[in-house]
Amino acid sequence: MRYVSTRGEAPSLGFADVLLTGLAPDGGLYVPETMPSFSADELRAFRDLSYAEVAERVIRPFVGGEIDDARLAAIVRDTYAAFDHPAVTPLRQLDSGFWLLELFHGPTLAFKDVALQLLGRLFDHVLTERGRHVTVVGATSGDTGAAAIEACRDRDAVDIVILHPKGRVSDVQRRQMTTVDAANVQNVAIEGTFDDCQDLVKAMFNDATFRDEVSLSAVNSINWARIMAQVVYYVYASAQLGGPDRPLSFAVPTGNFGNVYAGYVARRMGVPIERFVVGSNTNDILTRFFQADDMSIRPVVPTLSPSMDIQISSNFERLVFDLFDRNGRAVAEAMTEFRRCGRLSLGQNRWRAAADLFVGECFDDEETVATIADWYRRTGETLDPHSAVGVGAAARHRDGAALVALATAHPAKFPDAVARATGVRPALPARLADLHTRPERVAVLPNDLATVQDFVRRHARTGKGAPV
Repeated sequence: MRYVSTRGEAPSLGFADVLLTGLAPDGGLYVPETMPSFSADELRAFRDLSYAEVAERVIRPFVGGEIDDARLAAIVRDTYAAFDHPAVTPLRQLDSGFWLLELFHGPTLAFKDVALQLLGRLFDHVLTERGRHVTVVGATSGDTGAAAIEACRDRDAVDIVILHPKGRVSDVQRRQMTTVDAANVQNVAIEGTFDDCQDLVKAMFNDATFRDEVSLSAVNSINWARIMAQVVYYVYASAQLGGPDRPLSFAVPTGNFGNVYAGYVARRMGVPIERFVVGSNTNDILTRFFQADDMSIRPVVPTLSPSMDIQISSNFERLVFDLFDRNGRAVAEAMTEFRRCGRLSLGQNRWRAAADLFVGECFDDEETVATIADWYRRTGETLDPHSAVGVGAAARHRDGAALVALATAHPAKFPDAVARATGVRPALPARLADLHTRPERVAVLPNDLATVQDFVRRHARTGKGAPV
């Protein structure tokens, strides 16, 4: 298995190098040169397997033999043994032909754990084999940061610095990051938006000298290994509900497009997915694109679903790569123009190809609260604001076919919004009961690249890929 950049100018890499590199040196995102696929019989065989067994089989072709099969299977088993539910990502039926896929049973109560708990262990394995150290720098709109920190904390081969937009994540999300007492963990509150944080991270990766100096690596969804791990729960859900003999559609709340793009990859691999319903909040750039071919950047608006407070969906570039028939030069020109003028134009034929598979819906805060209240009243199910966007989007597109909505976070991560909708304040699990009394460790920095780079330099224990 080889990986190529969406912008066509970076050398192809194997899996381990893509894992450690994250963003391609030409500014693009790595994708498989050829997509592996499963036969109908192989997909049927998944029905009788555990989540970890399905994960090992889905992940194996992406690894391309760079990790021994037995070692890979052990890493995967260890990853998912730590989740609170034996099914890892259980399905809960909400209505006839309508299911909720719960993705929040990992250590930080969000879907990001499904990928990042695996990513941390893969980092450990590859870095130990190579005798290297990396500095992970990531941006978070809420959940990625906590999941990344939990995956990387106390690992000798990794330092991790996470940027979040000051005052734009929930108290629980912030504290899950800032109360971690580990020597290799640093938290930075940036005076700006998530898009500002994301731009800072991309700028650091595009600075070749700095990148080499601190041996920079990524855990954001720009890292292909994140996407690879998220593909698994689409395959698993399909198998549990009768796939490949029963086609499904999925409703996915998303801001950065990584979660739903993983479903697109599952479809490319042979999983019978009819369409994706993409749920957005007031920051509705994806909805506007899929509904009306309008991918234009607007100011980021703070909402009750902060993990989706995004106007530049990084992973969308991976879809654009396919829409441009994998022409990296054309993608580079389109993305450069997008950042220059704030609007991405793909042309009617490409837009229609995308709109045939993806449907966009958006919800403001009042609609989100109403959705939480409605499903709590009807079924007793408590949804967090992000999951409510997914369920609400799904409800607008129920046509009798089987439909699965993704529940991406535990409701206790957003207790104020849930209490406003239901009158009940959800409690954190016992292991997090003292979260609000733990001391916090965080630096507040301006939205300035040089300042943030200096902070990273000072806190990277080693650089230039030096041995541990």
